[in-house]
Amino acid sequence: MTETVTVQLSYGAVRGRSLGDHLSFRGIPYAAPPVGELRWSSPAAPKPWTGAFDATEPGNPAPQPAQFPGDVTRVDEDCLNLEVTVPVAPGTTARPVLVWLHGGGGTNGSGAEFDARRLAVSGDIIVVKPNYRLGVLGCFGHPGLAGSGTFGLQDQQSALRWVRDEIGRFGGDPQNVTLAGMSYGALTVAGHLVSPSSVGLFHRAILQSGFGVIGSTPAHTFIPGVPELPQRWIPVAELDELGAATALEHGWVRPGGDPASALEQLRQVPVADLLPASGAFIRPAFGGTVLPESPGTALAADRFHRMPMMLGTARDEARFFVSLFADLAGNPVTADGYRHMLSEAFGADADRIATRYPLDHFPTPSLAWAQISTDRAWAQPVWELGRAFAAATATWFYEFNDPEAPPTVPGFPAGSVHGAELRYQFDVEGGVPLSASQRDLAESMNRYWAAFVRNGDPAQEDLPAWPDFGTGHVQSLSPQEIKGVDYAGDHRLDLWTEVG
Repeated sequence: MTETVTVQLSYGAVRGRSLGDHLSFRGIPYAAPPVGELRWSSPAAPKPWTGAFDATEPGNPAPQPAQFPGDVTRVDEDCLNLEVTVPVAPGTTARPVLVWLHGGGGTNGSGAEFDARRLAVSGDIIVVKPNYRLGVLGCFGHPGLAGSGTFGLQDQQSALRWVRDEIGRFGGDPQNVTLAGMSYGALTVAGHLVSPSSVGLFHRAILQSGFGVIGSTPAHTFIPGVPELPQRWIPVAELDELGAATALEHGWVRPGGDPASALEQLRQVPVADLLPASGAFIRPAFGGTVLPESPGTALAADRFHRMPMMLGTARDEARFFVSLFADLAGNPVTADGYRHMLSEAFGADADRIATRYPLDHFPTPSLAWAQISTDRAWAQPVWELGRAFAAATATWFYEFNDPEAPPTVPGFPAGSVHGAELRYQFDVEGGVPLSASQRDLAESMNRYWAAFVRNGDPAQEDLPAWPDFGTGHVQSLSPQEIKGVDYAGDHRLDLWTEVG
């Protein structure tokens, strides 16, 4: 029989589960449901409750469309909840805290997908995983709408304030908080590094496989067939225009109305009708109080909050996207398609790039294009971001590299693709079990991460040394060997620095 445990919070008691080596609290409200007048508003404080809130089951994920076969569309806006995983080892007080922001492209995902027990217990840290508004509910903008394009970021700030005010009741240290995120979660971490309203809410940062934080992304290098992408930040005026046009196009508002009446109509549109437009609203907006300037500009110009940083990528990031949107879609990259995409993406530099990535050096044209995409869309911009961090503060850089990493999606090939490292850090339902050597790597990774969370430095006496990025060192995380790697050489960054 599962034992329960109760913790008294400011708004009422929460009842979680005691599971041997850890305590689990799920679905705790950190803000009021963003429904009705609170849709597209700054998060409000939750209402106090009586009795003990049942925190034994996951809370609602943010509204989101189905992503893969078997998924269901989520439409419940009451999604501002979080999970807390607490080790129960005796004698430890004021544990460091990791607040982890899930990925999912800005339209999908939930913290509940990732069981943090191993990370929390092996590292003796508390892990907090908030859900936050996504897509059209998180980054929508419209004339007259205060906070356009920043509602998801504001939710995350609200969760961080909850940690500041409540985590001590779980034995956590509110003065030792690390904010971490993977993929879209890493993008939002970058936003908090420049947001004035995030100052003091966290003390270290981890960015895993952040995409589009700085610089633009050439055509086809995110997904084959997708045009060039600008930075993943949008001016608020441009977003407001996009939101107004989208609302009219979809019939969410009546033509000719004023902004106030339009917002009233928008807040009455069923969530299911809004979600098809979510993909157009994933870029956080700058030019307001939450993000006064583009983080892409601010980070490159050395305008960000000073703290220890950790960041990195997977060795073969883009194989995920080429596999999903080209090969598995029945439209693999061909030799002719390879040449065509090179020309469209890189213009006059296409022949030069083709010389460095000759087709006969790769098993298939799809894998050749995946390597170009990995190097240009992931390795080069994250490297530049790391250099900007390292010029100002202590920074550590890694590359996850397991060519046999379990597939992240059924039917995918194994490898170090985008998101592959998450199965090493967390337990994911339905995942392929790790081998003995992979479990050893997972343990080492979690101990490195926990040391950084605790001390602002991943060093562990009984693990291979990890020099900081100021020395140029990149730590390769592989089941075969953990060691330094020639990241710049492996990803041809000399070429991409010149081509731009």
